[in-house]
Amino acid sequence: FLKPGGEGEVLQKKILEIRESKTNWTYDYWLDDMYLKVRYALPINSNPGMVFPKQHFKDEGQRLRFAAKLISGILDYKVVIDARALPVDRARHNKPGQPLCMEQYYRLFSSYRVPGLFKDELVSPGSSLMPEPEHIIVICKNQFFVLDVIINFKRLSDQDLISQLKRILDAAKEHPDSVPLGLLTTADRPTWAGSRARLIEDSTNRDSLDMIERCIFVLCLDDQMDYPPPEVGKPIDSDDEPLGHHMLHGGGVDKNTGNRWFDKTMQFIIGTDGQSGLNYEHSPSEGVAVVQLVEHLLKYIDSETHKRKLTRAQSICELPNPRKLNWKISPILMQDIEIAKVQITHAVNDADVKLLRFTQFGKNFPKSQNMSPDAFVQLALQLTYYRIYGRLTSTYESGSTRRFQEGRVDNIRAASPEALEFVRAIKGEREANIEEKKFLMREAIRAQTETCLQTITGQGFDCHLLCLREVSKEMDMPLPDLFADEAYEISNRFCLSTSQVLTKLDTFMCYGPVVPDGYGASYNPHEDYILFAIASFKSCPSTDSHVFRAKLYQTLIDMHELCTG
Repeated sequence: FLKPGGEGEVLQKKILEIRESKTNWTYDYWLDDMYLKVRYALPINSNPGMVFPKQHFKDEGQRLRFAAKLISGILDYKVVIDARALPVDRARHNKPGQPLCMEQYYRLFSSYRVPGLFKDELVSPGSSLMPEPEHIIVICKNQFFVLDVIINFKRLSDQDLISQLKRILDAAKEHPDSVPLGLLTTADRPTWAGSRARLIEDSTNRDSLDMIERCIFVLCLDDQMDYPPPEVGKPIDSDDEPLGHHMLHGGGVDKNTGNRWFDKTMQFIIGTDGQSGLNYEHSPSEGVAVVQLVEHLLKYIDSETHKRKLTRAQSICELPNPRKLNWKISPILMQDIEIAKVQITHAVNDADVKLLRFTQFGKNFPKSQNMSPDAFVQLALQLTYYRIYGRLTSTYESGSTRRFQEGRVDNIRAASPEALEFVRAIKGEREANIEEKKFLMREAIRAQTETCLQTITGQGFDCHLLCLREVSKEMDMPLPDLFADEAYEISNRFCLSTSQVLTKLDTFMCYGPVVPDGYGASYNPHEDYILFAIASFKSCPSTDSHVFRAKLYQTLIDMHELCTG
């Protein structure tokens, strides 16, 4: 592969040619491999759920006021995005101040993922000749309503939005047993692609689907869930695991899973008792853009900003009623919905999400030891996995490559030789006294920090190898032995799929594993605590989120004691 004139040189030469005609030569290959060619269903497998800080609604009026402020806050943010006026994010480490690509922000609204039999399509703003949408879709009791949020070039006031949302609630209550059409979007992608083709054979359905696909975002007004309402002011902890399930998949077909449209980039979710959060389709954007939106949104809701916005006249009598979308559901589409019910019911019952609110220390402690907090947590995850399984595993951590135009992520690999030496010493598999263990820990964290810096500055190898592999297919070459080798396959089977979700809010994001016998692990490090969301599949006999959480807790304690002992 590496010899002069060999396969690697031929493929690299082709990549250099592609680079001349592309803004970012990795982007399309990466997007296809990471998302658009993946045939699994979106809920749990791909779409993350995010839980907002707890609210409390005493009555329906408070719920609608919160919803109206949420809509206004999103539109406020969208104005800045549309004007390309967001302050440019800048790197904080290694050439601090370097500008970061902002394209992901511009895909948050009005983007849509269209299912395909073999590959999906990501439709984004600017890729259509259609005018900018001025409506959102509100889903309530499995029914879809078009809510125009801009009328005669003016945004609706909060009071107007409350009135329109009340009309939607009243209309939805008239048909409480509506067909849960949204379940179609929970099926695996080829199945949903076939259902969608049948759905749009009818012009009424085609028009209704077009309104969903072109909307700014989706707002889900959910029915009552069967867990206690959130306690305002009480920190998020393991009691709030049902909230994670609520945002991740809706709770099941007998709850709110049908009250979703999982192909839409941004779905904001508001329950009856104060539950709120979002579910987002991952292909347009990474979590950092979503988190920035959420922080703006919740700050907006809590502030008086919305009261100072330009509002319409006080009278609402001239506002047209929100339009309910009509559907013609054929017997075969009803069968499709039943098939989707079976699939998503199994997936919901299989998802095992556990939270760990680790309060013994936060990111300030690793900093006090001159260690990277992220590298510290990654090493803790490696030691946790080793303690359970007696081996390290290929690990995926998203490393932002936004220093480059259209950059998304590459993989920060944590299963390093240095990490292996450390975990073997901790397990007593090699001779090491306390000082040697401390040295090995610092070496592992140093190596992880260096890998992180290499990855975010464009020196990672995962995307490069991916592109070489895909270019070989385009050139109709026999697949190079490198990509058929067992080592390559093992290295790309990520039993630990991890992500640091940095936010000042007391909130968490959760997602499922990317392999049947793996874990999804997101973490939000605060100054004095760390919030983890650990996910696995109950159907896998070798994984257990509860066991992983307990081992992770003890591992963090042990690493702290090693540093301070």
